[in-house]
Amino acid sequence: MLLQFSSAQGPEECCIAVEKTLNYFLTVTEQRQVDVIILEQEPSRYGLKSVLVSLKGAEAKAIAQQWSGTVQWQCISTLRPKHKRKNWFIGIAYFDPPQEIQDTEILFETMRANGPGGQHVNKTSSAVRATHIATGISVKIQSQRSQHANKKLAKQLIAWHLTHYLSQQQASFNNQRHLAHHRVIRGNATHCFYGREFLPITK
Repeated sequence: MLLQFSSAQGPEECCIAVEKTLNYFLTVTEQRQVDVIILEQEPSRYGLKSVLVSLKGAEAKAIAQQWSGTVQWQCISTLRPKHKRKNWFIGIAYFDPPQEIQDTEILFETMRANGPGGQHVNKTSSAVRATHIATGISVKIQSQRSQHANKKLAKQLIAWHLTHYLSQQQASFNNQRHLAHHRVIRGNATHCFYGREFLPITK
């Protein structure tokens, strides 16, 4: 399953809410033994504008459906304390996995991973850059330690991007994701949190 967290072009407080929601979500899914891998994220100045994650596990689809909807964060702005608004909303949308594409359609390159992890992360060429030959769509994955796992995720991410590139059948999916960024229902939130500690409100 693919799950997208989006600030829906809201102010910076909504971007902070995206990051806080993601951190809370990672804790919940770990307890339920669902693997979550961050495929893409778009940072803002203080938080995250959007995040795309992949879910894997027996409860992956159930969790994706439970979290799909609107998240409400009740908190005085940490950036603008005198601001009258105290409710911030973000959207979460889930999508079925895109149709898998074949290895023959992709050019794979391996390289040493970079980033956090010290010397260990650079010992092996585990990072994978995958390019879709027909369209030129290219992604780089290095979140997993094994080359095989990164290759699998790269294929999934290319399929995701390819879905937006193709026409007609994929156009409706593209519109669906586009609307998920711009349409957040303010009210009847599926999950509510409050305070700087981002504590859940049970209904």
